[in-house]
Amino acid sequence: MTWPGPESYKFCPLCGGRLENRLLKAGEPLRSVCCACGFVFYIDPKLAVIALVPYQGGLVMVRRSIEPGYGLWVVPGGFVDAGEPVEEAVVRETREEAGINVRVVRLLNVHSYRHTRTVVLSFITEYISGDLTAGDEEMEVRVFTGAEIPWEKIAFSSTRDAVREYLSLHA
Repeated sequence: MTWPGPESYKFCPLCGGRLENRLLKAGEPLRSVCCACGFVFYIDPKLAVIALVPYQGGLVMVRRSIEPGYGLWVVPGGFVDAGEPVEEAVVRETREEAGINVRVVRLLNVHSYRHTRTVVLSFITEYISGDLTAGDEEMEVRVFTGAEIPWEKIAFSSTRDAVREYLSLHA
């Protein structure tokens, strides 16, 4: 899926005026500018986090029950809320999706791709407490050893890249 560009939006989110694509600075992409109030509508990235949770000799993964990626596997994660520290988002999303409490150990990497406007921060975490339980957006939660990772059934590039990097560090 390709993220929406400036041509996808027609009206100003502030005043409802018509948006027009303009070149504001040489070398930059076109920007959506309101013809009525002059508001510049920047198409900013979305920030998401994912958790690599080592547990019982493997990594925790969840199978999605929603789109995108219905029926496919990911590591726990999701979008960061406005004003939410990224470390808190990792803990919250892991609890929501896998039913367990974790502690952030460290940032593993930052993942960004041309095909999506989502920037994903991957974190290595440590299991603290709780029982693995699928959340309301998941079909199931499982622990996979490195040899069992369902590579052909992983939903997102960021999960695939983060799991590969994690396994290369812990092999």
